[in-house]
Amino acid sequence: MKIKAIETFTDEFVCFVRVTLEDGSQGWGQVAPYFADITAQVVHRQVAPHTLGADAGDIDALMDLVVDREHKFPGSYLRRAMGGLDTALWDLHAKRAGKPVCALIGGSPGPVRAYGSSMKRDITPADEAARLVRLRDEHGFDAFKFRVGAECGHDSDEWPGRTEEIVPTMRKAMGDDIALLVDANSCYSPRRAIEVGHMLQDHGISHYEEPCPYWHYDQTKQVTDALEIDVTGGEQDCSLVDWQRMVDERVVDVIQPDICYLGGLSRTLRVAKMGQKAGLPCTPHCANLSMVTLFTMHLLRAIPNAGKYLEFSIEGPDYYPWQDGLFVASPYEITDGAATVTDAPGWGVEVSPKWLERSSYRKSEVQT
Repeated sequence: MKIKAIETFTDEFVCFVRVTLEDGSQGWGQVAPYFADITAQVVHRQVAPHTLGADAGDIDALMDLVVDREHKFPGSYLRRAMGGLDTALWDLHAKRAGKPVCALIGGSPGPVRAYGSSMKRDITPADEAARLVRLRDEHGFDAFKFRVGAECGHDSDEWPGRTEEIVPTMRKAMGDDIALLVDANSCYSPRRAIEVGHMLQDHGISHYEEPCPYWHYDQTKQVTDALEIDVTGGEQDCSLVDWQRMVDERVVDVIQPDICYLGGLSRTLRVAKMGQKAGLPCTPHCANLSMVTLFTMHLLRAIPNAGKYLEFSIEGPDYYPWQDGLFVASPYEITDGAATVTDAPGWGVEVSPKWLERSSYRKSEVQT
């Protein structure tokens, strides 16, 4: 069955993609958030021309075709755009089969343990601890991630002493039964990252994300080799060649692909398989409550090397105002610390008609 039309519905932050086959069947997906209106242009200029009129049955082959045809553009925007078509096709195929996407890739519906993921650095350690304790008590989270250092901070903290204060503050507030994770967002040199890592180990932190500038694999590997704590990373990486190198050289202990940044579910399954062969768990990055977290829930219900938990953003409209009103009904309810993949066909979510009415619309279709 051939692809007849690719449509985008977008604002600055979110771009939903609808694909239609020649028999009229449809599926919904999404490109990566942020500057999504720019990515929507890439969908129509550099993805649609190669995929309209093509057979929709082999999503991997379609993604490889786009990469080949656009070989002069190996970077992030093209992969973000590809992910919109990829995820829409997975939704379409699953709906045609009457199954959730996870069932098409070897999994089943059910719960996914989640960790509450804080995005904030402009918050005092005491206030951060208080809100995470509240979420633990309200929703049953048994794992949380908080921020250390400053984003791409060149060894600087968000303010002097914040990291040294927040680590013991969080452990004291949570007790020993809660798993604690941190994200340094490319802050540190290897020397400083290792120094901070020893402090994290002393307080029972179990996950140390992106300690060094993520593009310097050699720096991250120094940290991985020096510490017992799990060093994690990979969210920004969108090249399968780079991913193979990261896995082969064991740059990190846990791989963290982002389905939307990497170019869709099909390419993420390839990365997860690389990790599986190397004995590395896969704990994907999904830092907001657009469709990317839903994609990740389905993935984690299917892959054999799924990590311990799902990243689940705890930030509301004060931080992400654009998240509000995306769906008719939210697929994101946390019960006893877990999200749930339902047995609804496809991704199991309906984009809000009101949101679509407000969006900018464009359509590419086969000309007859």
